[in-house]
Amino acid sequence: MAAILKFGLAIVSSRQVAPKGIRRFATMSQLLDKIQDVDIDGHGRFKYILINVQDDVSKASKKIVRGYARAQWHADIFDEVDEQIKKHAGLQANCVGGGRIEHDPDEKIIKVYGYSQGFGKADHDVSVELLKKKYPTYNITCSNEGY
Repeated sequence: MAAILKFGLAIVSSRQVAPKGIRRFATMSQLLDKIQDVDIDGHGRFKYILINVQDDVSKASKKIVRGYARAQWHADIFDEVDEQIKKHAGLQANCVGGGRIEHDPDEKIIKVYGYSQGFGKADHDVSVELLKKKYPTYNITCSNEGY
């Protein structure tokens, strides 16, 4: 495979053209791309956590939201998610806070509020932005009130 350098681009294969030095970064972001941004229950009121997932090699990271009614404690959610993240070699999970979610699929409403006694309050604005990507037709709001 011959590489042709022109205008800072390298031909990686006959079908790909990538800027020099980007190939490794793209590979690392593909590892993070395997992790869904949002996974919450389909309806009800339940605890949720905001997690930072980091690639140990590239140090690239992203935030994810997880919320399940089956969890008695916010830490139960983190334990479950941490086990899943550890299956992807090189990824590390860190819970940055929690709260509660009310999800009403019939009315297409999601409310994010409250805090976790163990992890503190999540940045609900970040959580809302991630939820809006998964549920673009929903009315999604947040409040710092309530437990």
